[in-house]
Amino acid sequence: MTSHRPYLLRALYEWIADNDMTPHLLVDATRPSVQVPAHAVNDGRIVLNIAERAVSGLQMDNELIRFSARFGGVSQSISVPVGAVLAIYARETGQGMALPEEAEDGDGRHSVQDEGARPILSAVPSEPGDPQSPAQDPDVDGPDDPDSGGPGPRRGSHLRVVK
Repeated sequence: MTSHRPYLLRALYEWIADNDMTPHLLVDATRPSVQVPAHAVNDGRIVLNIAERAVSGLQMDNELIRFSARFGGVSQSISVPVGAVLAIYARETGQGMALPEEAEDGDGRHSVQDEGARPILSAVPSEPGDPQSPAQDPDVDGPDDPDSGGPGPRRGSHLRVVK
């Protein structure tokens, strides 16, 4: 299956821009084929402002994000593989999404996790030493639990009337 990353990036970019906020990309600058100004890289990462007013010629396809931007008054061509993008977010609110690491399959397609890396799940007994008991938490009251008695004791309001 093809990677969902470029579709998420384009959708979030559009959502951020439609809400009049400034989209930023957090990029792993140590990845191969990342072309960004070295002086702007900090701890192997770079934050790129990709707002329409800050860049020219923005192209976001399924493999690569390309645009021109000014760094220190000098126009530079930026090229970032989609797999190197760690997050996209709005500068003003911090809302956005951190993207999971991707692994490349043998056929060149991407997946979030290798099949061999899937966790193995098994039932856990609720009481130590009783492997036959169902895994239920006795401290969690369900809606039909007669002992629940509804909400706890009523407390005074935290609001104060001011006249």
